[in-house]
Amino acid sequence: MTQKKSNITLQSLIHILQQAGREIVLPGFHTSIQTTQKTDGSVVTEIDLACQQFIEKKLTELDSSIAFLGEEMSESEQLQCLKESHGRYWCLDPLDGTTNFVANVPGFAISLALIESGVPQMACIYDPVRQETFSAARHAGAHLNNQAIRCAPVANLDESVGYIDFKRLQRDTAISMACDRIYRSQRNIGSCALEWAWLAAGRGHFIVHGGEKIWDFAAGSLLVQEAGGRIGDFSGQSLFPCHALSSPILATCNPTLQAKLQAKLNPG
Repeated sequence: MTQKKSNITLQSLIHILQQAGREIVLPGFHTSIQTTQKTDGSVVTEIDLACQQFIEKKLTELDSSIAFLGEEMSESEQLQCLKESHGRYWCLDPLDGTTNFVANVPGFAISLALIESGVPQMACIYDPVRQETFSAARHAGAHLNNQAIRCAPVANLDESVGYIDFKRLQRDTAISMACDRIYRSQRNIGSCALEWAWLAAGRGHFIVHGGEKIWDFAAGSLLVQEAGGRIGDFSGQSLFPCHALSSPILATCNPTLQAKLQAKLNPG
């Protein structure tokens, strides 16, 4: 039997996300939309659900043999995908930054990764407001609107600007990171996907997060790696392959910052 040739290319993924942003996400921005609070306290809207449904359908048309893991699935479905996908699955956040979206803050994105053999192989993050498309393929570099990007060259921690989510850090760690003045400044823009994409594009120097979901970091982690950055958890362990839905995140623009921040976050 002749095996059907896959239609998957990085450009095909870019096209799907741009279409979803143009036809579903942006038309819902600055409008009155229904929201529901999930068990973890985050919100979901009809736009999240419609965007996931649209993208899942398009991905199935590309290759129906690849499993699908989306943020708006049930937790049991997500865990089943991790367990039974045999290392090959799509990982989608259909609207990362939903709270921003609902509050009319223009900081949200669509994030998609293709994971094979336990690690991301292709990634795309699309910012429909700025019409910025961040993309990467393993061993082929990272790009913004088809132009190559690299992480910033900053090596000194006291000159760095980082993305820190204090509320998901342990209390003592949050106090230490807030008060010890080891970096120049910090931001939290309310979209993990954009923070990863911006780190890869040289807009900031590190990310510290106490617990991102796999759909928050799957695409962005490949972007940062392909842009020359470093990724891991607080203890220096690899983020992939994933056996759980969430992980602490430490990502930086270079090995020097990675080592310094890891020592701060994991002093034992």
